[in-house]
Amino acid sequence: MKMDMIQNMKKDEIIKIWKDYHKDKDYICGILTSEQFDKMFERGKRYSTFLLPLPRKQGYEFIVSQFYGLEIHMTPLIWYQTHKENAPECLTMIHYIEFKDNKGIILMRGEFDKKCISVQEAQCLVNELQLYYCTDNIKRLELLETFTNKPDEFKYMNLITQLESIQLELK
Repeated sequence: MKMDMIQNMKKDEIIKIWKDYHKDKDYICGILTSEQFDKMFERGKRYSTFLLPLPRKQGYEFIVSQFYGLEIHMTPLIWYQTHKENAPECLTMIHYIEFKDNKGIILMRGEFDKKCISVQEAQCLVNELQLYYCTDNIKRLELLETFTNKPDEFKYMNLITQLESIQLELK
């Protein structure tokens, strides 16, 4: 998408065009406010790697998320343990900051491997990531802190408990 062609449009028009552009493509998309983006990437500097539980039919699969520049890369934990930095990605979130200063929005595109995750699962991972990195929930912040600074004390089950509590909040 050519950003310079929509530079002079109103924020609402840009958001609509962004969503329409991605509607029938094999991507997910989203819009962050400048505040959400700043909080997410400030925390991403402190907690650059984290795990997210992805609900599956037979339980949960853990997905490693890593911040790198304006991108967030995700790969299944089992692939990461096997291949380290060469692990294939299941989702890459790319953030476009062209409209951050003048419109107060950041455009996000999520490219995902359809052989690994569905569009709904990709959206679930994006939503989970935002709950950890864009909100001030004390329990989620403690999990980020423990995972990063006290890995011996980190318990995977706490991630599942936290996800289940989010699902209960939504009901």
